[in-house]
Amino acid sequence: MSNIQLIIEERAADIGNFLVGRLLPFRQKRAVGPFVFIDHMGPAELKDYQNLDVPPHPHIGLSTLTYLFEGAIFHRDSLGTAMEIQPGAVNWMTAGKGVVHSERTPDYLRTTDKKLHGLQIWVGLPKELEQSEPSFHHIEASDIPSWEDNDIHIKLIAGEAFGKTSPVPVHSSLYFLELKSGNEQMVSIGKDLYGESALYILEGGIKSDGHQYGPKQILIAKDSTLCAFEMEANTTVYIFGGTPFPEERFIHWNFVSSNKNILEQAKINWSEQNLEAFPKVPGDEEEFVPLPNYNKPKNIVSFTREEQDKKGKFTILENGIPAGEMTYVWAGKHKFIIDHTETFEKFSGKGYGKQLVLKGVEYAKSKGVKILPLCPYAKRVMEQDESLHEMIFR
Repeated sequence: MSNIQLIIEERAADIGNFLVGRLLPFRQKRAVGPFVFIDHMGPAELKDYQNLDVPPHPHIGLSTLTYLFEGAIFHRDSLGTAMEIQPGAVNWMTAGKGVVHSERTPDYLRTTDKKLHGLQIWVGLPKELEQSEPSFHHIEASDIPSWEDNDIHIKLIAGEAFGKTSPVPVHSSLYFLELKSGNEQMVSIGKDLYGESALYILEGGIKSDGHQYGPKQILIAKDSTLCAFEMEANTTVYIFGGTPFPEERFIHWNFVSSNKNILEQAKINWSEQNLEAFPKVPGDEEEFVPLPNYNKPKNIVSFTREEQDKKGKFTILENGIPAGEMTYVWAGKHKFIIDHTETFEKFSGKGYGKQLVLKGVEYAKSKGVKILPLCPYAKRVMEQDESLHEMIFR
């Protein structure tokens, strides 16, 4: 019986001005272990006037892994990192609660012919780390564990397998392996794998259960511990997987989270260019990638009122968050005094102060009383609107 559960063909997608092959997610398989997204960049031969330019864009709730076969990319991020990555090295950026980065052709290559080929991968974070502080790590190619086994050259790019550990500081139980064959060779590595597992064929081909598979295909295993296949000569494959998370991960654009409300807030923060949530990238501050196809939801405004011992307060809320307040004091049976009106700084300029005064007027009408506006702002609102003059206690 075949151990292959699903075969995924590489699909075309655009990132900035560059065409890539999308491998994950797929409608029938949203993730493999903690791996939620894989793009195959290139191979591309770029002319002297062609360059990779992905302006600053945000991420939350994931770690990105960049691994190149050819070419170079210059990475900048909102942590202040400025780092070139070359073939065989790893850039590992953990977004956590939010990070912004750009990816461009290095300056010294921008006016020459060049090549670019590699993988860009997103790895979900455990739920308890989805809102952690962002971080960045660069691991040189010489530090990645590699060894020979029966004429198969193996690299452990990230995670743990074969009793070895990559220096890439991953946050969950996973593995990302490169296998290269010189000659035709049988491979049986199931005992060293765990969790969910998939195999991507970069070049060459493999045989499994009497079937032939070639480049640009991902094979999803039914059982990682039964992983066995025959590699043709001069074949390169990547095996990735690990222990899946107990909670579903939701993806919107560059955002990953187990909580849809956090995704929605990330959309708002990026569309409004909230620099507390998503700081600028030093050295690349002029551009940014806009949030695609985003219609900002209308704010829901509501009020609460509390009253005790002749003192009361109205609070105005935007989407459930307090945005301002107005306080009042009863002065006898026929009037109350508005003594303070305030809109909180984050919500200034939205007219919430006036809405609070009008809410107070509405309340006074329902009680059949008038208002003594000792608060200067409330007094100005009521005096400037002739329809409210009759509600002022004289």
